[in-house]
This record gives sequence, C-alpha cells and structure tokens, in this order.
Amino acid sequence: MEIISHRGYWFKNSEKNSDLAFRRSFSLNFGTETDIRDFDGELVISHDVANKNCITIEKFFEIYKSIEIQSSLALNIKSDGLQNLLKKSLKQNNINNYFVFDMSIPDTIMYLKEGMNVFIRQSEHELGTSFYESASGIWLDAFDGVWYSEELVKKHLNNGKKVAIVSSELHKREYLKHWNFLKSWNIINDDNLILCTDLPEKAINFF
Repeated sequence: MEIISHRGYWFKNSEKNSDLAFRRSFSLNFGTETDIRDFDGELVISHDVANKNCITIEKFFEIYKSIEIQSSLALNIKSDGLQNLLKKSLKQNNINNYFVFDMSIPDTIMYLKEGMNVFIRQSEHELGTSFYESASGIWLDAFDGVWYSEELVKKHLNNGKKVAIVSSELHKREYLKHWNFLKSWNIINDDNLILCTDLPEKAINFF
C-alpha cells in the first residue's frame, strides 16, 4: 500500500499546502494530495479561496521533480474548467503518476474526454459509481464512520481500479481503530491501494 500525505506533510495548520510541507513529504518519498484552483489566469495550490500568495502549480511540480521521486500526486480539483491548463502543465513537466478527483459531474466528463487519470468518489453519501468503467480508480471516503468492507475494495481492485482510502483523522476521528481494521485485510499490501493521511510517517511504520 502506498502512503500519501494530505496537503503535504505538515506539523501545524499553517504549513498545509505549503512549500515546506511538500518538500518534507517528497523528501521522505511520500506522494501527496493537494488542492488545485485558478487565480489570475494561473493554476495555484489552495484549499480555500485563492489569493496572490498561493503556490503556483508550476512551483509545485518543480518541487516534486527536484526530489526525483515517482510517488503519486492526488489532485483535488476545486474549480471547474481547469483541465486544459492542467493537462498542458502535466505534459510539460512530464508528470505521469497523478490522478484528479472531486470535480463536478460535468467537469468530470471533460477530464475523461481529455484522457486524464480520473478517480471517482465513493462514500456513504455517494454509493453510486458513475463513470466507473472509464475511471482509473476510486477515492474511498467515510465522513461519519467506516461503512465499506474489504470485499468492496477487493472488488474494485479485481476490476483493475486503484483505490485511495481517506484516513479517518482527516474527518477529525481517531485513526488507530481505522488503521487496525485496514491492517487486518488480506489485500492490505496490494500495490494498487493508497492511504491518504495527515500522519504519513506513523502510517508507514504502522503498516
């Protein structure tokens, strides 16, 4: 299972989606999840409303390439209509180990038409799997409590999908119970499983 950091590897809230958090994550060979928006005609990294202080996507990719790793980039799309700019930047920077997720349904269609790596969301509130056949993987979330089973995840893996699991601390819940549940699975060492966590070093030692 691959461990990726959530908004970089940060120790305090002010470090989320920062240059420091990304460098720390990549230097320890963790991929990362981050948030993509646009500001003044450029793609930038920002979970909330973007401003002039946000890191540009080009700077983010520059940091990633400077560490020379191949770990996954999970790109949470926060604004519609970014696919052409993002595809161009990914190609120019020779970034291949990425996936986009969380777009609106109309925007998802456009990413799929562009042939980009798309993960579709599945949670207790979104049990359907629209675009399943075309998607590269599943972003498996649990807002109120873990609702899924090993068998469900195994089914996705057997269908050739990657599965990115959202660790429970991202929703302000205790994580060890969740991690013990995952660790009990026979499929936990599958190369196509990903865990997105705020605690990547703890996770790599645990699993």
